[in-house]
Amino acid sequence: MSIVKDAPRTSTTIVIRSDSNARITHSRDPYYSLMRRLFQEETTAIRGQKFLLMIEERQKSGNPLRSNEWKEIMEQLDVDRGSFYSMRNKLLGAGLISNRNREYRLSGQFSKDLLDMARWWWTAILNEKPDSL
Repeated sequence: MSIVKDAPRTSTTIVIRSDSNARITHSRDPYYSLMRRLFQEETTAIRGQKFLLMIEERQKSGNPLRSNEWKEIMEQLDVDRGSFYSMRNKLLGAGLISNRNREYRLSGQFSKDLLDMARWWWTAILNEKPDSL
Protein backbone atom coordinates (compact mmCIF):
# COMPACT_ATOMS: atom_id res chain seq x y z
CA MET A 1 0.00 0.00 0.00
CA SER A 2 1.42 3.37 -0.97
CA ILE A 3 1.17 6.33 1.34
CA VAL A 4 0.06 9.57 -0.32
CA LYS A 5 2.55 11.77 1.55
CA ASP A 6 5.39 9.60 0.19
CA ALA A 7 4.12 9.59 -3.41
CA PRO A 8 6.63 10.61 -6.09
CA ARG A 9 6.74 14.33 -6.69
CA THR A 10 9.05 14.53 -9.65
CA SER A 11 6.80 16.34 -12.09
CA THR A 12 3.63 18.37 -12.45
CA THR A 13 1.57 19.22 -15.49
CA ILE A 14 0.98 22.91 -16.15
CA VAL A 15 -1.36 24.35 -18.75
CA ILE A 16 0.41 26.65 -21.21
CA ARG A 17 -1.68 29.18 -23.13
CA SER A 18 -0.27 30.93 -26.19
CA ASP A 19 -3.04 33.56 -26.35
CA SER A 20 -1.59 36.86 -25.12
CA ASN A 21 -4.95 37.68 -23.50
CA ALA A 22 -4.54 34.66 -21.22
CA ARG A 23 -1.24 35.84 -19.72
CA ILE A 24 -1.07 35.58 -15.97
CA THR A 25 0.16 39.17 -15.73
CA HIS A 26 -3.08 40.32 -17.37
CA SER A 27 -5.18 38.63 -14.70
CA ARG A 28 -6.84 40.46 -11.83
CA ASP A 29 -5.56 37.67 -9.57
CA PRO A 30 -2.30 36.28 -11.02
CA TYR A 31 -1.78 33.89 -8.10
CA TYR A 32 -5.17 32.29 -8.72
CA SER A 33 -4.55 32.17 -12.48
CA LEU A 34 -1.31 30.29 -11.88
CA MET A 35 -3.09 27.82 -9.61
CA ARG A 36 -5.76 27.23 -12.29
CA ARG A 37 -2.96 26.20 -14.65
CA LEU A 38 -1.80 23.59 -12.13
CA PHE A 39 -5.09 22.33 -10.73
CA GLN A 40 -8.11 21.26 -12.75
CA GLU A 41 -10.66 21.94 -10.03
CA GLU A 42 -11.38 25.48 -8.87
CA THR A 43 -11.62 24.47 -5.20
CA THR A 44 -8.18 22.84 -5.35
CA ALA A 45 -6.74 25.93 -7.05
CA ILE A 46 -8.13 28.10 -4.25
CA ARG A 47 -6.70 25.76 -1.60
CA GLY A 48 -3.35 25.71 -3.39
CA GLN A 49 -3.28 29.49 -3.40
CA LYS A 50 -4.18 29.63 0.31
CA PHE A 51 -1.46 27.10 1.12
CA LEU A 52 1.16 29.11 -0.81
CA LEU A 53 0.06 32.30 0.93
CA MET A 54 0.35 30.55 4.31
CA ILE A 55 3.88 29.44 3.44
CA GLU A 56 4.80 32.93 2.20
CA GLU A 57 3.42 34.67 5.28
CA ARG A 58 5.15 32.33 7.72
CA GLN A 59 8.41 32.45 5.77
CA LYS A 60 8.41 36.28 5.82
CA SER A 61 7.70 36.32 9.56
CA GLY A 62 10.76 34.13 10.22
CA ASN A 63 8.62 31.26 11.46
CA PRO A 64 8.42 28.83 8.50
CA LEU A 65 5.46 26.50 8.21
CA ARG A 66 6.60 23.09 9.42
CA SER A 67 5.55 19.85 7.81
CA ASN A 68 4.49 18.44 11.18
CA GLU A 69 1.72 21.08 11.24
CA TRP A 70 -0.13 19.14 8.55
CA LYS A 71 -3.23 18.57 10.69
CA GLU A 72 -3.66 22.29 11.37
CA ILE A 73 -3.03 23.07 7.69
CA MET A 74 -5.68 20.54 6.65
CA GLU A 75 -8.19 22.13 9.03
CA GLN A 76 -7.46 25.64 7.75
CA LEU A 77 -7.80 24.50 4.14
CA ASP A 78 -10.85 22.31 4.93
CA VAL A 79 -9.37 19.33 3.11
CA ASP A 80 -8.80 15.65 3.89
CA ARG A 81 -5.34 14.11 4.20
CA GLY A 82 -5.19 12.54 0.73
CA SER A 83 -6.29 15.76 -0.97
CA PHE A 84 -3.82 17.82 1.05
CA TYR A 85 -0.85 15.62 0.16
CA SER A 86 -1.93 15.41 -3.47
CA MET A 87 -2.05 19.22 -3.67
CA ARG A 88 1.22 19.57 -1.77
CA ASN A 89 2.98 17.04 -4.00
CA LYS A 90 1.82 18.90 -7.09
CA LEU A 91 3.26 22.16 -5.73
CA LEU A 92 6.50 20.37 -4.82
CA GLY A 93 6.66 18.75 -8.26
CA ALA A 94 6.16 22.09 -9.99
CA GLY A 95 9.00 23.57 -7.98
CA LEU A 96 6.83 26.26 -6.36
CA ILE A 97 7.65 25.04 -2.86
CA SER A 98 10.32 22.97 -1.19
CA ASN A 99 10.29 20.89 1.98
CA ARG A 100 13.74 21.03 3.51
CA ASN A 101 14.49 20.40 7.16
CA ARG A 102 10.78 19.70 7.60
CA GLU A 103 9.90 23.28 6.67
CA TYR A 104 7.82 24.42 3.72
CA ARG A 105 9.37 27.29 1.81
CA LEU A 106 8.66 29.05 -1.46
CA SER A 107 11.05 27.86 -4.13
CA GLY A 108 12.59 29.45 -7.21
CA GLN A 109 12.94 26.12 -9.01
CA PHE A 110 9.71 26.73 -10.91
CA SER A 111 11.08 29.98 -12.37
CA LYS A 112 14.43 28.40 -13.19
CA ASP A 113 12.77 25.56 -15.08
CA LEU A 114 10.58 27.93 -17.10
CA LEU A 115 13.58 30.13 -17.93
CA ASP A 116 15.56 27.08 -19.01
CA MET A 117 12.76 25.98 -21.36
CA ALA A 118 12.35 29.51 -22.75
CA ARG A 119 16.09 29.92 -23.38
CA TRP A 120 16.34 26.55 -25.07
CA TRP A 121 13.39 27.28 -27.38
CA TRP A 122 14.66 30.81 -28.12
CA THR A 123 18.21 29.76 -28.95
CA ALA A 124 18.09 26.15 -30.16
CA ILE A 125 14.84 26.22 -32.12
CA LEU A 126 14.35 29.85 -33.12
CA ASN A 127 18.10 30.47 -33.57
CA GLU A 128 17.89 33.77 -31.73
CA LYS A 129 20.64 35.31 -29.64
CA PRO A 130 20.25 34.60 -25.92
CA ASP A 131 20.57 38.30 -25.09
CA SER A 132 17.54 39.17 -27.23
CA LEU A 133 15.12 37.12 -25.13
